[in-house]
Amino acid sequence: MKTRRAKREAAVEEEVTPEQPDGVRRSVRNVLAPKRLQYSPESCETPKKKKAKTHYLDDIQSNREDTKEEEDSDIENSDVERSYDGHVGLSAYELERLENIRQNQAFLSSINMFQATAALKQPAQPKPSQRGLARSQTVKEVLPPRKSLRLQNKEAEILTLPPEPRETRVYDVWRPDKKPPGPLSMNPVNMVEGSQLPSKLVELFSEVSTEDGKVALDLKEYRSALKTMRLTEDRVAKVVKERIFSAAFHPCSTNLLMAAGDKFGKVGLWNVGGGWGDDGVLLFEPHSRPVNCLAFSRAHPSQLLSLSYDGSLRCTDVERAVFDDVYDIEDGLRTFDFMSHDCLTLVVGNSFGEVAIVDRRTPGNSHESLHVLDPKVVRCVSVHPVQQQYFAAAESRVVSIYDSRCLKKTKNQPVSQLHGHSLSISSCYFSPCTGNRVLTTCMDNRLRIYDTSAMTTKVPLLSSISHDMKTGRWLTKLSAVWDPKREDCFVVGSMLNPRRVQVFHESGQLQHSFTDSEKLHTVQSVTAFHPTRNALLGGNSSGRLHVFSD
Repeated sequence: MKTRRAKREAAVEEEVTPEQPDGVRRSVRNVLAPKRLQYSPESCETPKKKKAKTHYLDDIQSNREDTKEEEDSDIENSDVERSYDGHVGLSAYELERLENIRQNQAFLSSINMFQATAALKQPAQPKPSQRGLARSQTVKEVLPPRKSLRLQNKEAEILTLPPEPRETRVYDVWRPDKKPPGPLSMNPVNMVEGSQLPSKLVELFSEVSTEDGKVALDLKEYRSALKTMRLTEDRVAKVVKERIFSAAFHPCSTNLLMAAGDKFGKVGLWNVGGGWGDDGVLLFEPHSRPVNCLAFSRAHPSQLLSLSYDGSLRCTDVERAVFDDVYDIEDGLRTFDFMSHDCLTLVVGNSFGEVAIVDRRTPGNSHESLHVLDPKVVRCVSVHPVQQQYFAAAESRVVSIYDSRCLKKTKNQPVSQLHGHSLSISSCYFSPCTGNRVLTTCMDNRLRIYDTSAMTTKVPLLSSISHDMKTGRWLTKLSAVWDPKREDCFVVGSMLNPRRVQVFHESGQLQHSFTDSEKLHTVQSVTAFHPTRNALLGGNSSGRLHVFSD
């Protein structure tokens, strides 16, 4: 079989005709010289001359056969070798290339490169826990398509601009409606309307702790107890829908029962391992703005007091299933604390630099007396645990200690002051056992401990700890709080990576850092210790509580 190249060269040779014997010269204008390539054969046989006229279909079929023959000839003449197993083999170059690939893969396997690559492909942070409240499904409103009035041959509508607002503040427009005064029924938002509270929840709220939680432990034993506390999957749950502003432990010791308040006035109750609601979570809505302060009554554990920016202070009574109205003003409440052992007298601070003395035994929701302390704001108040006539107030850039028996309407003079703060003070708390220490949290990135064993005019500073407080506008401000079981240790959230919760001694020594690479990936702005058990909670800005326990 002759190839197409051989046939083409033979046809060219036929067109080059010699001179005729009769001496007549023919034109060689259309005669082409034979094309010689480097890979052309030296000699090829002259094929038989085809007929001058052939059918069009016959030419197409002949060309197809010639192409196939040429491909077969090229394969036979190439350097491709056939393998012994019947498959088409590879050239020496490709065999060497495959051998190099095999050696490279063996080397990468020996240094565990494939395992490291698979680890890098995994997400940096695992998906947060889905326990607790389910994420609400928002339905997007489908608007009708816009149509041109001009194309519809309609006249354009004449719109008039609304009148310009006068003396309207931006935050007044977005402020939600305040709840009506008076008692509110406890209807869980995350349950069917009309559902009653679980009987087990009422029993837990009424339980009084019989353990003496304030057992004296030396510092080494305390550190050992902290190291036994772990964070497990069932101790992470979404308790409220928005950013957590406050949280507290119920004093019961048989179960871990907690409360958390969020940005839009909701209060969530979570019993770890509970079988009601969403994984033991019940959500209520007693307020309309951030719940800045939560505290369980020490004398009546079934009562939970909550204070909100909307100006309302309510008492959650699970036995009656109502939110009682304790104290109410237009807006601007910031903090409160109990001033008596029966927890019936309160001191309440607001955003206008005032404190109110409230007696819950008095009918109505008003105060007994109102006193101006600071011209700007009172961010936190804390009552002395032993001498309860004294309370500390976090004012603009100083913490002042007042005697409630000597308060006036204006121009009140403090008993003593805690100086040294250069920026605004987030919180201040007396030590829980004796009140001989005051712990302050300041936005100048310092935690300070003062000695208040003697109520002198200027309280001496014991220690100052550097701590990052720059949380930004989307996180709740960090606040250091005492461990209620000890006199000398406190807990605070941290901005460090990896995320952690830190426990310090009053001397400034770090006792322990609570971390978990799998389940703790957010800043725990709100922290609190259990009053009797070895348990610690941390709340973040997505409404989740993380509980470390033994």
